[in-house]
Amino acid sequence: MRDAITGLIGRYDQLGRYLDRDAIDSISSYLSESAVRLAAVELINAEAAGIVREASQRLWLEDPELIRPGGNAYTTRRLSACLRDMDYFLRYASYALIAGDNTILNERVLNGLDDTYKSLGVPTGPTVRSIALLADVVCEMLADAGITTTSVVRLPFEHLCRGLAASNVRAR
Repeated sequence: MRDAITGLIGRYDQLGRYLDRDAIDSISSYLSESAVRLAAVELINAEAAGIVREASQRLWLEDPELIRPGGNAYTTRRLSACLRDMDYFLRYASYALIAGDNTILNERVLNGLDDTYKSLGVPTGPTVRSIALLADVVCEMLADAGITTTSVVRLPFEHLCRGLAASNVRAR
């Protein structure tokens, strides 16, 4: 896994160049956001189960068909798999958030997930919505803690949403 700084340095090293103003500005931006990144990751680490629970409850309220007979989260096994996946997305979003680099999301989550979901008939539409709800819950909890500048916190969640939305799969 790489982070924003090592990725940037690696690119400049491959080009055999010194860091220019753009590179310095990029590093400065990453460092200026570090307090928000750390607060968000600490919150996620401490409240992961509650974040997943709240986001899933919001999802079921928005789309109750998912937990009714025939829905993709109907039966204990399917519901557990859905909650497990939401926790998985939250955990990997926290890694990307602290690193300031979404590469890990492509490598560990998005690459291959599309094929897996297609083979299992898992609809990505509700999955994308659940990831957006995870971001909402985290940002609301940060706001409650007095942190209102949360745009950087949404970035990994938005990356996951875009990656999964690009290959929307319908339920069987």
